[in-house]
Amino acid sequence: MSKILIIEDEAAIRRVLVKILSEENKTYSVEEAEDGLVGIEKIKKGDYDLVLCDIKMPKMDGVEVLEAAKKLKPEIPIVMISGHGDLDTAVNTMRLGAFDYISKPPDLNRLLNTVRIALDRKELVVENKMLKKKVSKNYEMIGESKAIDRIKNMIDKVAPTDARVLITGPNGTGKELVAHWLHQKSERSKGPMIEVNCAAIPSELIESELFGHVKGAFTSANKDRAGKFEAANTGTIFLDEIGDMSLSAQAKVLRALQESRIQRVGSDKDIKVDVRVVAATNKNLKKEIEEGKFREDLYHRLAVILIEVPSLNDRREDIPLLVDYFANKISQEQGNTKKSFSAKAIKLLQNYDWTGNIRELRNVVERLIILGGKEVSESDVSAFASK
Repeated sequence: MSKILIIEDEAAIRRVLVKILSEENKTYSVEEAEDGLVGIEKIKKGDYDLVLCDIKMPKMDGVEVLEAAKKLKPEIPIVMISGHGDLDTAVNTMRLGAFDYISKPPDLNRLLNTVRIALDRKELVVENKMLKKKVSKNYEMIGESKAIDRIKNMIDKVAPTDARVLITGPNGTGKELVAHWLHQKSERSKGPMIEVNCAAIPSELIESELFGHVKGAFTSANKDRAGKFEAANTGTIFLDEIGDMSLSAQAKVLRALQESRIQRVGSDKDIKVDVRVVAATNKNLKKEIEEGKFREDLYHRLAVILIEVPSLNDRREDIPLLVDYFANKISQEQGNTKKSFSAKAIKLLQNYDWTGNIRELRNVVERLIILGGKEVSESDVSAFASK
């Protein structure tokens, strides 16, 4: 049932609108508000699919209601109700985010058509928002263990915020998957997600990579170049293996987090950036702090939310699902029929010591598919999965 709110100070107009809408469609649930202040309170507390709002009202006019409502519930379509002398204002409200406007006295066909289109649009907006929340199949998080459920629940709570997140866990556990989930389920999903492997970049180049440089800043700086922070503007930057970052680069990252500004190498000009920072490490950063290798103030800036990704040995109950997922994915990539794994083969894989975690399991599954029989057996695992 579609919920419609009518904000109108003239009782006679309210009654007409309620009568038209209620008689036209029995699935419309129509509520009334006698002025803008009451209307905004109802919008705060209720879940409406459409708002019809008069422009000229005491206490709080329609333009003020529109602006306030768009901040509270931006997805709700708002149709303005205008008197003859309010047409210029009504047109202006379209620039402020109104869906449409209708004139007084309301024309029956015009009113009903506008309402139907607005409700259809609201449904599309909600569907699109839900689709954006779905994570790409390239970054699926497979598992039903309690540890994985805790991570998924944490992501659902944290993703819509701009809170910085530090992801910890051994190599190969899927920390980058958590980072992608955080981005794709966030309000920043339209923006870029820029990944930086801090361990793969030489220490003398990390600052230029992150913050960019100006021409002549160093020998090979032949032209100005933007860094990863600028590239990630309005989106997310994922600093993988941040425990390997040099102390000088850490100081600049700290400043970027504190002030939302960066400076290119060789420049004293501030550049404002709007970036959410997600970091990951396989190191014990508290131990690194004690040894003087990592800044404590940066750690506390990064670890607003801490997500620990378990090793595969700590979630062995997920191995059957992971094997099936990888077997399906690999068969599709190779254009072959999917191979099944016997129950004994799966059991044997569950008993392995997975020091390389998910990454190692994926490689073993691919090896078994290539070298094993039509159904991967226990003997295939014994023969080909050994390290």
